[in-house]
Amino acid sequence: MSEQYKVSVSPHVRDSITTSKIMLYVIIALMPATIFGIINFGAHALLVIVVSIASAVASEYCYEKLLKKPITTNDLSAVVTGLLIGLNMPPEISWWIPVIGSVFAIIVIKQLYGGIGQNFMNPALGARCFLLISFSSQMTTYAAGDRFSHLTDFVQGEFTGHAAGALDALSGATPLAYLKQGYDFNLGALFAGNVTGVIGETSALCLLAGGIFLLAMKIIDWKIPVIYLGSFGVLVLITAAVRGYSNPCMYMLEELCAGGIMLGAWFMATDYVTSPITYNGQIIYAVFLGVMTWLFRMVGSGSEGVSYAIILGNVITPLIEHYTRPRAFGIPKEKKQKKEAAAS
Repeated sequence: MSEQYKVSVSPHVRDSITTSKIMLYVIIALMPATIFGIINFGAHALLVIVVSIASAVASEYCYEKLLKKPITTNDLSAVVTGLLIGLNMPPEISWWIPVIGSVFAIIVIKQLYGGIGQNFMNPALGARCFLLISFSSQMTTYAAGDRFSHLTDFVQGEFTGHAAGALDALSGATPLAYLKQGYDFNLGALFAGNVTGVIGETSALCLLAGGIFLLAMKIIDWKIPVIYLGSFGVLVLITAAVRGYSNPCMYMLEELCAGGIMLGAWFMATDYVTSPITYNGQIIYAVFLGVMTWLFRMVGSGSEGVSYAIILGNVITPLIEHYTRPRAFGIPKEKKQKKEAAAS
């Protein structure tokens, strides 16, 4: 016989897709939100995205070159990290702040822990939280400008207030700031993205289109994003009903379209490295994210909480996987093994 059996260690399931191809699909999926953010906020938003990507790639290349490690910039993972950092920046932020974030993400969170596949949290989210702590004022300033002057109509006329009292000034406020006070916001503007916020989170439509693309390409599984959004939505609906809001369903949809939850659910919570791989683990993880985001937004003093919720989920992922790991066929449970050992 000319053919020979090939014997190798597990895993025996192979896939032709590569890391660079996966990252390319993620970049393509992020393009609608990226292009919309640049159109929405102008040339400075483009500058922020470009310097974020460039500094992430340069950080990875320089680190690996100095330490004489294999250069991995061609796998596009640094590009994805830099792009996500740029999309998580306020549009008018100083260009050097996302540079610091990209360097921190690549060097501290990714490379110091062994490179791609070894980081214990999502590098882009870790960088965002680091920047929120280090530059809290700059990271939470959202200039409205003439581009969003139409929002004044919502404040003065089209707003349907659930709570008494005057609204905050429009300048620098995001839809979540108004929703936090119990006011309705225009759902159409939130879904389309004609609102203030960070560069890549404003258009729920663009982010949803990107998420559907990743599902179609089988890059991500539906469980984490759908259960995350669903559990959060149910909790918001119950909260709005308990608080006596006039239209709890509309308020829930507005919360789902506002802030960073769409960006987080489709593009960050689904990160291969920092999310569970077990079936039940993914369900527990997604519900945990929904509950934590609800706590941060609806119970805590802040109006956002997606970044912190996902970071906490990343941290407990090893614990979730430990308790949801399936048993191999024919292997009894650990407690049964101990009883049998004690009896013998």
